[in-house]
Amino acid sequence: MRRLRFVLGDQLTRGLSSLADLDPAQDVVLMVEVAAEARYVPHHRQKIAFVLSAMRNFAKSLKSEGINVDYVTLDDPENTHSFSGEIARAVVRHAPASVVVTEPGEWRVLQMIQDWDLICPVEIRPDDRFFCLGAEFAALAKAGKTSRLEFFYREMRRRTGLLMAGEGPEGGQWNFDPENRKSLPRGHQPPPRRRFEPDAITAEVLALVETRFDHHFGDLTPFGWAVTREGALQALDHFIAGCLPDFGDYQDAMKAGEDFLYHSLISPYLNIGLLTAREVCDRAEAAYRAGDAPINAVEGFIRQILGWREFVRGIYWTEMPGYARTNHLNAARDLPALYWTGDTQMHCMADCIAATRRHAYAHHIQRLMVTGNFALLAGVSPPQIEEWYLAVYADAYEWVELPNVHGMVMHADGGRMGSKPYAASGAYINRMSDYCKTCAYDPKVKLGPTACPFNYLYWNFLIENEAVLSRNLRMAMPYKTLARMPDGQRADIARSSQAFLDSLPVWTGESPPHE
Repeated sequence: MRRLRFVLGDQLTRGLSSLADLDPAQDVVLMVEVAAEARYVPHHRQKIAFVLSAMRNFAKSLKSEGINVDYVTLDDPENTHSFSGEIARAVVRHAPASVVVTEPGEWRVLQMIQDWDLICPVEIRPDDRFFCLGAEFAALAKAGKTSRLEFFYREMRRRTGLLMAGEGPEGGQWNFDPENRKSLPRGHQPPPRRRFEPDAITAEVLALVETRFDHHFGDLTPFGWAVTREGALQALDHFIAGCLPDFGDYQDAMKAGEDFLYHSLISPYLNIGLLTAREVCDRAEAAYRAGDAPINAVEGFIRQILGWREFVRGIYWTEMPGYARTNHLNAARDLPALYWTGDTQMHCMADCIAATRRHAYAHHIQRLMVTGNFALLAGVSPPQIEEWYLAVYADAYEWVELPNVHGMVMHADGGRMGSKPYAASGAYINRMSDYCKTCAYDPKVKLGPTACPFNYLYWNFLIENEAVLSRNLRMAMPYKTLARMPDGQRADIARSSQAFLDSLPVWTGESPPHE
């Protein structure tokens, strides 16, 4: 009985559930490159190239096993450029008894699959590459174990046995986050990072993307991402050996011109399927057990995957589609054009956006506390900033991007993801980076033309959202300070903020230049 196995572009894992019982003698694996998926948001050109090259290399690997792969390229003249159109054509070509697919990572794609009207049945299998499947997260939510990340994370530690010492946590505590907030010492040089030369397949894809997506955001070259399982494993080895020991200390640090620091750079490989969460966590734990990395670094890294990554996916699949429509702070400002152009005198914003343009990457503090913090303080419309994050990063898929931006960055979910908004003034950025040293604005000045915009925007954010946020116990300290602020000073803050925000050109919706 022939079955058509449909593999999506972020499912490049040989152990994928839809491939588990594949019969090479009869079954066909279908993989398709469709323009609709590259253009439903204006994806970064490197992201498009990364996905297409990784897909082609994965198909090549399957073919080397003797598996029949039906691969539809982007430039195939018969390509309908939609999943629905291509699955319908493939069913006609192969006349399968059924179509088998692993559940997709995005709500809109699941709806699309559920709407397929084919002449054969469609079997949707769970995505078991995650530690916590959707039904398990829903059960934990019902039991009250997902109200905060920390509760969920401890439960996952117990279930998996990762970093456990008997019934308790390794090192005597569950969370070493207070030890992971150091800025880089003066003169400190981060290690050189492993990048990968494009293979022949990637070279072909880069030429294709250059031609077909020339108006999309982002530099296409130099392209340094691994696009195979073997390359992804090498990237993991490089991080574990050379960066993990210091990752804990400096994971929140930022440095102008240093785009990677000690971060793993493996999130694109995890989210596309070239690495699995279990093997990555196992490797990190093994480094700790061998004495090659300290507990604060390993726990902090594992928490990002076992805790945070699983938590955001659980929230996405248990609370969509209504989750995306919430707007707790009623933010409505149009996205400033500087997010696409990087044209701003704020050094931190310009540097983070430039790094994003170069690599389709920025690390989590740059995303949360610089570009995200600015969007929060400016009151940017959640859907607009969410589209930007989804478009510009190589590791962004809606299941991981939406809760992170909607909840953590914008507090649009009213506290489901985080108990308070991650709002900060220029003092935080000055403490955790060297951006302010060469900035046109001064983080120590509160008002006036030389004041860091983050300073007055922070207090304006508190003023504008006082009716909602002053009831939050974790916001008690800043609101006590605000209560002592003279009315005249509050008025000056509001005027300065309004004038600054009104001076920012907005994105018109046209594709931004990539030069």
